[in-house]
Amino acid sequence: VQLVESGGGLAQTGGSLILSCTASGFSSDEPAMYWFRQPPGQEREGVGCISSYDGSTNFVDSVKGRFTISRDSDKNTMYLQMNSLKPEDTAVYYCAVPENVPLCGLGKEDMDYWGKGTLVTVSS
Repeated sequence: VQLVESGGGLAQTGGSLILSCTASGFSSDEPAMYWFRQPPGQEREGVGCISSYDGSTNFVDSVKGRFTISRDSDKNTMYLQMNSLKPEDTAVYYCAVPENVPLCGLGKEDMDYWGKGTLVTVSS
């Protein structure tokens, strides 16, 4: 499985960005797809997830109401729409998947595959 993120860059506070994660190499059972982020000098943390079972999503509290996740299965691509960006959203954003697990609720230690990340910088 290969995961490639794109769409990072510089945004102003209050602005928006959309990140993409394109996957290849899935078996017939598509897994849930996750977004994580790692702010400068901090631990990697979960951002959100989209289930391949029912399309449900969940998010860390700090981004609820501002970020949404969607998925285009035909393109094997997941999207992270980030609105009302804040300087504290500055981080390298990674997509990740657990092999053959369709549900959300897992942590970073449960991921089997990771993208290389894309940097998002939000200026104040």
